[in-house]
Amino acid sequence: MHFFSGRRVLITGGLGFIGSNLAISLVDAGALVTIVDSSLAASGANLFNIATISNQVVVDTSDMRDYDSLSLMVKDKDYIFHLAGQVSHGDSMRDPITDIEVNCIATINLVEACRHNNPRVRLVYTSTRQVYGVPDYLPIDENHIATPIDVNGINKLTGEYYHLLYDKVYDLNSTVLRLTNTYGPRQQIRNDRQGFIGIFIRQALKGEKIRIFGSGEQIRDFNYVDDVIDAMLLSASTDKCYGNFYNLGSQSKHSLIDFIDLLNEIVPVRYEIVPFPKSNKIIDIGDYYGDFSRFHSATNWQPRVELSEGLNKTIDFYQKYSKEYWE
Repeated sequence: MHFFSGRRVLITGGLGFIGSNLAISLVDAGALVTIVDSSLAASGANLFNIATISNQVVVDTSDMRDYDSLSLMVKDKDYIFHLAGQVSHGDSMRDPITDIEVNCIATINLVEACRHNNPRVRLVYTSTRQVYGVPDYLPIDENHIATPIDVNGINKLTGEYYHLLYDKVYDLNSTVLRLTNTYGPRQQIRNDRQGFIGIFIRQALKGEKIRIFGSGEQIRDFNYVDDVIDAMLLSASTDKCYGNFYNLGSQSKHSLIDFIDLLNEIVPVRYEIVPFPKSNKIIDIGDYYGDFSRFHSATNWQPRVELSEGLNKTIDFYQKYSKEYWE
């Protein structure tokens, strides 16, 4: 998007999955990009993610829990995309204090740093469908009550409130996007901390048997990462988005078995259906698919990449760069 040409942009968590794809898109658009990423252990941070643009971005390894460092970084920025965070639902239950620090303390530091040092900056915060908890109805729209069922969901919802509160009280332009199952190149798939998509893809590539918890009939919606990047850029460049929160989503819905079947068309897949472990069952939300019509009305956004096409692109990437991601 030529809109971002010459704009000074900060991406938190920019060495991770979505952040690195966003950085590449913004560099291609002519933006002046700074990445802040502390590369916490077991996170998705990977310098190879930005190998194609490494000489065109500034990378800062500061920790966002350090307010003073953030205060310096935000000063001259036109846009900030806040993607840094702890995303593992299981880890949030095992270590809630770290999840609070990374998802809440870092976020309040960011909006406070902006309020005091750059109140005219524009912020986009990536949240998650997990804030809704178990659906009362489907598809879920933004009127659905938010009742998170794990610590991560609570802390991501808190991060939303910080952004929206500061927009309302301090005119700190902020918008929130609630992402659903995002997938694509550069996702961390070495461990089991970033959702079932990465786990299933790694197991398929390694020829391991995939274990599906429950019935396999659970419904999900999926967004290819390029569509998510388009949504983020549109939300940043559309004034009416500020002060609001939006669902992303897809017209298409698939069961986990459907997902496996599509994956099996690309690489051979073996799978078994097994009962939920107790630790997983208590934070499972059942079926989920969202209504993104509110965001479509504001920006005309809709996803363009169907799951079959996106999986082909994703598998091709990981086969090409196996050593950097899963071997």
